Amino acid sequence: MNESLLRELVPAVIGILVRRGADFASAEDAVQEGLIRALETWPAGPPRDPKAWLVAVAWRKFLDAARAEASRRGRELAVEVEPPAGPAPATDDTLRLYFLCAHPTLPPTSAVALTLRAVGGLTTRQIAAAYLVPEATMAQRISRAKRHIAGLPLDQPGDLGTVLRVLYLVFNEGYGGSVDLVAEAIRLTRQLAALTDEPEVAGLLALMLLHHARRASRTDPGGRLVPLGAQDRSRWDTGLIAEGVVLLQAALARDRLGEYQAQAAIAALHADARSAAETDWVQIVEWYDELLRLTGSPVVRLNRAVAVGEADGPRAGLAALAGVRPELPRYAAVTAYLHERAGDLERAADLYAEASRTAASVPERDHLTREAARVRQLLRP
Repeated sequence: MNESLLRELVPAVIGILVRRGADFASAEDAVQEGLIRALETWPAGPPRDPKAWLVAVAWRKFLDAARAEASRRGRELAVEVEPPAGPAPATDDTLRLYFLCAHPTLPPTSAVALTLRAVGGLTTRQIAAAYLVPEATMAQRISRAKRHIAGLPLDQPGDLGTVLRVLYLVFNEGYGGSVDLVAEAIRLTRQLAALTDEPEVAGLLALMLLHHARRASRTDPGGRLVPLGAQDRSRWDTGLIAEGVVLLQAALARDRLGEYQAQAAIAALHADARSAAETDWVQIVEWYDELLRLTGSPVVRLNRAVAVGEADGPRAGLAALAGVRPELPRYAAVTAYLHERAGDLERAADLYAEASRTAASVPERDHLTREAARVRQLLRP
């Protein structure tokens, strides 16, 4: 066996593992484990492609170690948060209610709306905002869904994809407001993940954990919004990030990509960057391309334009907005940001002000107002 060849392969294999999502120290440990395995097995029959063999073995070693660490953290967390014995019921029917409200005879959009209203606790206005439709339209949709299932036996569980959409929207609503909604969405998605090995369930749970890991840094002590690029990354919850990455890697390994896995991959790339400047925007654009292929969503197209602006420059980002409807929420804010980066400060200030007038929340409105004032200050001689 050629030990010098093994030594030459080590840096390249470590680099491949890091690009796949492993941190450097874990990649180094996994490759060392792979080398030990090579020393044990190669003398009896060396592989035809030593590098590919070492990558495969080291990657499996990394995944095994990551899963073991996530399991250990989960056991420790379960002990810490386990409530004292009390009169609480032994079972929780909330998830079952989600499936029953997502009645198979309802169109998916109506089933989601009804479940969000009846079980998720969201208002009609919140649901309408999530679907980018007027509140009156959503109220009619919910009323029709109620009439449709009136008198029908609620004994047929609905579609898994519909329930995932409900959990996703509940989490999104909570992420912008109530932490209780976030905790409830994560709790139910954990339950669902324990009941099925569907990759999209794991992808959704990974997405929630990766976003929730940043919660402490999303606002400053005064309650002001802090953009992702300016957040204090030392305040991110590394335990949640590690758990989310392991879940995502296991889901992606099933080779049945879905929109939640793609979104989680984007969140993982943000979480992996030690600073905003080190973000792998090129790879993020590639994942947005996958997500756009899967969903065709105008919101995805809008977010992709931001990523393109970071990867290829603000002019490219503005060009990527072609075909995105200007009335889309946050369109003006995105355009303002790209114009500012392109040096068109006057246009950026006007767009920030315009965006503040249509902001979805008071914190977002105040943030955009401050951005408009900051850019106007730069225009003064």
